[in-house]
Amino acid sequence: MASFAETAVNRSIKALMRRDDELARETDLEDDRIDRLEIEIDELAVELLGRRPGPFDLRMIAVAMKISHNLERVGDEATTISRRVIELSQEPQLRQVADVPPLANVVLPMLKEALDAFVTGRVEQAMAVIPRDKTADEMNRRIQQELAAVMTERPSAITRCLSLMVISKCLERIGDHATNVAEDVVYLYEGRDIRHSENAKKA
Repeated sequence: MASFAETAVNRSIKALMRRDDELARETDLEDDRIDRLEIEIDELAVELLGRRPGPFDLRMIAVAMKISHNLERVGDEATTISRRVIELSQEPQLRQVADVPPLANVVLPMLKEALDAFVTGRVEQAMAVIPRDKTADEMNRRIQQELAAVMTERPSAITRCLSLMVISKCLERIGDHATNVAEDVVYLYEGRDIRHSENAKKA
């Protein structure tokens, strides 16, 4: 499921840069697979809960369900990006498109490293993901501000700017989902709930 989600986001960004509608449409198929896997994971989790698992296994089941939900949301964000890519390909490309891949290059490694930490049990790796969400937030903020300025100066570019704003926001949300996964990893292996913790964000 993680592999499908990461692939979907990568594909949507490649489709944006290549202006490739067919590549963008493939993301919808990936999203269907991700949705089905979330359902399978939930069904398996309910079955396992009926076996009265011990404390660690209980946390594992709960965390697996939460991570699968975050991955399903990542798939949805990738689908949204791809739909905007198809809209953008109908019009001349804006220079600001070049600002999108650097943001993707921040959030995708966050997601990959958080998922790796889940598999390997490396809590310190999960903790290192969390503060990077601020970088993603700031990059998205700068993109939104620049696009807002372009819309003011060039009303003919408003539709394209709005599509790029949506794409940037989707990537920022993927960073949020990666952060959620990282926080869940800490809870799984150490039993600590660090959500909303300022110390975790500064780690």
